[in-house]
Amino acid sequence: MWGGVLEAIRISCLGYPTRRTFEEFVDRFSVLRPEVLGLCYDEVTATNMVLEKVNLTGYQIGKTKVFLRAGQMAELDARRTEVLSYSASKIQRKVRSFLARRNFIQLRMSSVQLQAMCRGQIARHYYEDLRRKAASLKIQTYYRMHFARKNYKALYSASTTIQSGLRGMTARNEFHFRQQTKAAVIIQSCCRSDLASSRYMGLKKAAITTQCAWRGRVARRELRKLKMAAKESGALQAAKNKLEKQVEELTWRLQLEKRMRTDMEEAKTQENKKLQQQLQELQFQSKETKDILRREQENTKTALEKAALVPEIQIDTTHVDKLTAENENLKTLVISLETKIEETEQKFEEMKKAREELLKIATDAESKINELTNTMLSFQEKLTNMEAENQLLRQQALLHSRLKTISENTSPKSNSTNGSPHYEEQMTPHGTPRAPKDYGNFAHPRASFSERQHDTVDALINCVTENIGFSEGKPVAAITIYKCLVHWKIFETEKTSVFDRLIQIFGSAMQNHDSNEDLAYWLSNSSTLLIILQKSLKAVGSTGTTPHKRPQNQSSFLGRMVFRSSNITVDMDLVRQIEAKYPAFLFKQQLAAFVEGLYGMIRDNVKKELSALLLHAIQVPRIIKASMVRGRSFGSSSLRGRSFSNQGSYWLAIVDNLNELLNILRENCVPAIFIRKIFTQIFSFINAQLFNSLLVRHECCSFSNGEYVKQGLAQLEVWCGEVKPEYAGSALHELRHIRQAVGFLVIFKKFRISYDEIVNDLCPVLSVQQLYKICTQYWDDKYNTESVSEEVLDEMRTLMTEESGHNASEGAFLLDDEISMPISLEEIADSMDVKEFQNVAPPSELVAMSAFQFLKS
Repeated sequence: MWGGVLEAIRISCLGYPTRRTFEEFVDRFSVLRPEVLGLCYDEVTATNMVLEKVNLTGYQIGKTKVFLRAGQMAELDARRTEVLSYSASKIQRKVRSFLARRNFIQLRMSSVQLQAMCRGQIARHYYEDLRRKAASLKIQTYYRMHFARKNYKALYSASTTIQSGLRGMTARNEFHFRQQTKAAVIIQSCCRSDLASSRYMGLKKAAITTQCAWRGRVARRELRKLKMAAKESGALQAAKNKLEKQVEELTWRLQLEKRMRTDMEEAKTQENKKLQQQLQELQFQSKETKDILRREQENTKTALEKAALVPEIQIDTTHVDKLTAENENLKTLVISLETKIEETEQKFEEMKKAREELLKIATDAESKINELTNTMLSFQEKLTNMEAENQLLRQQALLHSRLKTISENTSPKSNSTNGSPHYEEQMTPHGTPRAPKDYGNFAHPRASFSERQHDTVDALINCVTENIGFSEGKPVAAITIYKCLVHWKIFETEKTSVFDRLIQIFGSAMQNHDSNEDLAYWLSNSSTLLIILQKSLKAVGSTGTTPHKRPQNQSSFLGRMVFRSSNITVDMDLVRQIEAKYPAFLFKQQLAAFVEGLYGMIRDNVKKELSALLLHAIQVPRIIKASMVRGRSFGSSSLRGRSFSNQGSYWLAIVDNLNELLNILRENCVPAIFIRKIFTQIFSFINAQLFNSLLVRHECCSFSNGEYVKQGLAQLEVWCGEVKPEYAGSALHELRHIRQAVGFLVIFKKFRISYDEIVNDLCPVLSVQQLYKICTQYWDDKYNTESVSEEVLDEMRTLMTEESGHNASEGAFLLDDEISMPISLEEIADSMDVKEFQNVAPPSELVAMSAFQFLKS
């Protein structure tokens, strides 16, 4: 039997003596047809294409090998030698042409240098000649100038002497005339003063007698009016006290609800932690059970295979039955664990629903309290408005009655004295004829002032709620709000509801937290308004520019608007020092909180978008098997570059997101300091995500992944170079950890690098724990190079042992992401100049109304 097999082998060797596997054949003769390596053919197809290129006949293709007849192997080697010889001759031809060109370039450079030296010598001689001509011309010019200046000074001295004599004589004559005129005026003044004093004393005595009688009558009338007004204000005060009690009760209820909600959240958090721990334990047990089951199945399978190979041995099935029973028990255990996990998830969902219901109840209570607070504020404002109106009416009535009495009592006396001009001049500036007209203006019903006030505020609120755009690169809404508040003097009042309504606008803008365009628009407006308030508001009594003195102390918003209806001009400089009260500073604090909230929302939205891209960007790039096997062949470099370009699309998407965010912020005129800080924190987030992935995931800490991440970081560096420094700032500096780590991964011959070179030159920012983690996890999937030497690792372990007492936490080597807004109020205020806001055009909707004509100035 065995002799027949040997005979068959001998006959087959005579027909096809040469046999090669497909991989060996393609690896040796791929130079005859290089395109088979670049187009990702399988090995059988690549073998057929090579043989067809050589035009061989009589070969056979097997399942794993190619069979060649006698002499065909030598023919293929001859073809391969021809191709290699042609390639070598071509390389030699290129080298010879390079050497000849280099000699020619050196010779040409030498000749050019000689020519340059000759031309330079000629130019120096020509320049010396020109310099001498210019010097002689300048000497002649200075001599002529000296001679002309000498003659001019002599003529000037003579004319000055003559003019001074004539002017002195004229001044003496004029002084003598003024002395005579002054003496005459003093004599006339004394005479007129004596006559006027006697007339005035008589008139003053008569006026005082008349005024005393009239003031007594008016005071009794005012006393009756004040008693009636006190009754009306007492009713409003009682309503106000009732509302205050209701607000206090609801505030207490809200605090109680908040306390209950926080207690429930803490209990829920603890319960969630317990459930998560139980879930992790169950998952771990399930995983161990599955591993045990899998190992038992593999052992059973191998035992059965071994038993099938030796049929004559009697098989004992008791062990197999025992393993099968254990497998069944393990399956039932896995099913019970899965049911427990499902029950835990159901409990978690129920707790989540209960929390949402409690949160809804708390929000309803807060909204009810806000409504009652607004109602109380409106009643308080109405009360203060009515008090201000009563005070104004009393003052105007008193002024009108006084002026009328004086005019009635003094007009006959002035006529009897032939119309003394001195009395008329003193009465005219007080505006006696205007008193009835002013009294009529303040005699309107109370409702008209309140309605006009609320209509004006509503018009402003309705206008700024919409997106009214930008002017001169600045938000129109913020500048308009500030101008109106300054014109109405809202900052100087102690009670007003205008600030609350403005805060509600900014609060409603934060509800649409997914739209970066809306958030950027309101961030621009709120930050601009905050900058202006920071530069203009000051506490009462603090140093600063003295505010303009007001004729009357108007305690309410209504009183100020009524007072402003007169013809007094107001200084409308955009930013000036204002002595603000407590509501204004509270409004500024709330505005700063909204700025921080809007800033955080925009930053978190961008981080959420980049997180998904970074998960793909930190993956190890896939390298085709052919490029690994034939790494030195002709087509592998192009294949490798194409795979990297496909994965580079994630980095391009990251750059596109950064450009989109920059365009949104610039279109909405967000201050440059906010743009700079946002990109700084985004780059810090990218640095932390990529660097932590290198430390935590072993497959990411490889040579090829280092090359891939380095290409992506280069794209980010190009982006920072293209963007203006006022927007990018020091964002690229935030990538220092990942840049140094990646630079270390792609360095060759790491075993020759010492610890001092790593710490001082390559990775000065990284800690010892981080360096040790990178060095121990490093693996080269391309060139199979080694990591650092054992001496370096021993030195790192020694330093880590010494530092273990200072930093004992397990994850101390990981980077943290900063979540706060790293900008102070002073930095925001100093980042912009208030002069930039002067030329902002007001909205056309408000300018068309008569109550907002002051915006044009």
